[in-house]
Amino acid sequence: MSKIHPSSIVEDGATLGADVEIGPFCVVGPQVSLGDGVKLVSHVSIAGKTEIGAESKIYPFASVGHPPQDLKYHGEESRVVVGARTTIREQVTINPGTEGGGMVTSIGDDCLLMVGAHVAHDCRVGNSVILVNNATIAGHVHVGDHAILGGLSAVHQWVRIGPHSFLGGLSGLENDLIPYGSAIGDRARLGGLNIVGLKRRGFERDSIHKLRAAYRMLFSDEGTLLERVEDVAAMFADEPLVIEVVDFIRAGGDRRVCMPR
Repeated sequence: MSKIHPSSIVEDGATLGADVEIGPFCVVGPQVSLGDGVKLVSHVSIAGKTEIGAESKIYPFASVGHPPQDLKYHGEESRVVVGARTTIREQVTINPGTEGGGMVTSIGDDCLLMVGAHVAHDCRVGNSVILVNNATIAGHVHVGDHAILGGLSAVHQWVRIGPHSFLGGLSGLENDLIPYGSAIGDRARLGGLNIVGLKRRGFERDSIHKLRAAYRMLFSDEGTLLERVEDVAAMFADEPLVIEVVDFIRAGGDRRVCMPR
């Protein structure tokens, strides 16, 4: 049985899973789907075609699924999809996708979006990602699994952020951040590898050593970046972490790769 506070509005058509809890003064739109065990603490507003995964928890004054802040948006029925066991804290805003970006904004499982974080239209956020207080990501940003974005950081539209990477607080990231990379600065520059994160998550010492060696080669002063990428790919062909970085750079995107100073 779901528990719905009498002051809340759940519009006809909304789908509620088992054991959903909706606290005071929430508004749930007619196309919203709440998975089993979802909890809306209070004063939560969820609109549009929005799916919230099982056991996720949303805190007061969060706004999910309302129209994006994009002048090209013209009312298309795009979506927001939030995974299981994700925590959305106070005053977080999450906007749906647009016709120009795939029609969906997605956030994975086991994420933590702290107070005031913003996820704009057409973003793809992986699993176990942390957005610290007031971290903001613009439209079309892709964030890999286990990435951490520091407090008051801001990410330019179309940027890719690799898995297990770290963006420092108060940073403005304009370019793609490699997997396992660490960046910081007013206009963020690559500062090295996220060694602390790698150790915390139990990566093998030998793999970390190889990744360090590959990093030094990739960002040395010899030749072009593409030449160094090919040299690293050949030398570390048996190391999955290195090849993940190589593939990320090779894939390219709309933004350049974030480089060291």
